[in-house]
This record gives sequence, C-alpha cells and structure tokens, in this order.
Amino acid sequence: MLASLDAFASSTLLVAIGEIGDKTQLLSLALVCRYRKPWPILAGVIIATLVNHGLSVWFGEWLSTHIPSDWLKWILGIGFIALGLWMLIPDKDEEVKGEGRFGPFLTALVLFFIAEIGDKTQLATVALAVRFQDFWAVLLGTTTGMIAANLPVIWVAHRLASARFEIWAHRVSAVLFIAFGIWALV
Repeated sequence: MLASLDAFASSTLLVAIGEIGDKTQLLSLALVCRYRKPWPILAGVIIATLVNHGLSVWFGEWLSTHIPSDWLKWILGIGFIALGLWMLIPDKDEEVKGEGRFGPFLTALVLFFIAEIGDKTQLATVALAVRFQDFWAVLLGTTTGMIAANLPVIWVAHRLASARFEIWAHRVSAVLFIAFGIWALV
C-alpha cells in the first residue's frame, strides 16, 4: 500500500511539475480560446492521457520484465537526467488552425493524444513504470499530474501566464528530473 502511494505521489508530482509550460498546456489554452467549452476539453484531455499513459505504463512494465535490473538502473537514471536536460528546451506553441469538423471533446482528445506521443511526459511515464512496477498507481498518478497541470490553464492560467513564469517552470522541472535521475543511479 505504501509503495503504491509512493508511486502515485511521485508520478503525480513529476508529471504536474514537468507539464508546466509544456506544449500540451499551450494546446489546452488554444482549445479553450477557440471553443470556450472547458468541460468537453477537460474530458478529452483526461481520456487521451489515460490511453496514452496506459500504453506507456504497459510498455514500461514490459521493459522491467525483459531487461536486466542492472541495466534498468542505468537506463532509468540516465533517462531521467536526459529528460531534465530536455526540460531546459522550451516547447513551441501548438496552434489550432481552421474551423474543424469536430467539436471540442473529439478535437481535444485527438490533438492531445498526438501531442503526447514521444513527449517527455510519455517517456517519464515509461520510466516511472519501470521504476515502480505498479500499473494503476503510475497511470492514475501521471493522469492526475496531467490534469493538475492543465486544469488551471483550461480555466484561469491564460490570464496569469507569462514568459518569465514558463522559463522558471521549465527550470524547476529540469532540476526535478535530474534529481530523480541521480536518485535512481544512487
């Protein structure tokens, strides 16, 4: 039980902080500005995250059973450090163009799922699954972290956001990823 709580809390914290200033927040902002319907957009974000991160956790658990644990320690540690360094590179805005044929829910679901493919959050989810080997705790934790990062944007953050805030968010995220990497190596 305590291990599951640790997996959930670590996954939530790492993803919530790692997503601050990420392209998915910018995508959420663009969708809200276009559709002005936060509930369907939030539902699309949640379902896209559950599917994307579910596949990522499954892959991480598969890796943990097929790769020797000595290798996993190094892969995990170096992977987190690399993600931390990657966090120092700001994302470009995701732009929502055209009128579109789909409503806010389906548009959010598809665009959010695609935006997360190969993203640092997806890679972090794989690494967290390798580290904790607790499917539901990691999936629910990373999804909760994604919601925690995007919910304020969907409702309020477009009024508060600034370039300076985004820069500091990336720096704090980078430090956390690097710390998790060093922690995994030690």
